[in-house]
Amino acid sequence: MSELRFTEDHEWLRAEADGSVTVGITAFAQNALGDVVFVQLPELQSYDKGAEASTVESVKAASGVYMPLDGEVLEVNGQLDGNPELVNEDPMGEGWFFRFKPADADAVAKLLDQDAYDRLIKANAEA
Repeated sequence: MSELRFTEDHEWLRAEADGSVTVGITAFAQNALGDVVFVQLPELQSYDKGAEASTVESVKAASGVYMPLDGEVLEVNGQLDGNPELVNEDPMGEGWFFRFKPADADAVAKLLDQDAYDRLIKANAEA
């Protein structure tokens, strides 16, 4: 699966060839936050779905980045330590937060696809 999946908390997920999953925040979330000034990356450990794995701070607010599925964080994007503005510059690419190994590999495909995520954003904008 090379297509992106999304959560209702505005994280994107991309399945990698090695079975890991890369996670970041969507452009929508980045735009809502504004200029990112700090990112607290997760520890390399297991997290339950919905647990706050990371924190992103902007000039406007601080927001949690939640574990989208049960799994173990394998790698973090160390570039964000000294360069948090990567989240603003490329939230869907170089501004990724972490990679994890999901406890249930099939669960990724059950998350929102691009069309469902677009509908979520539209519904939120209309609310």
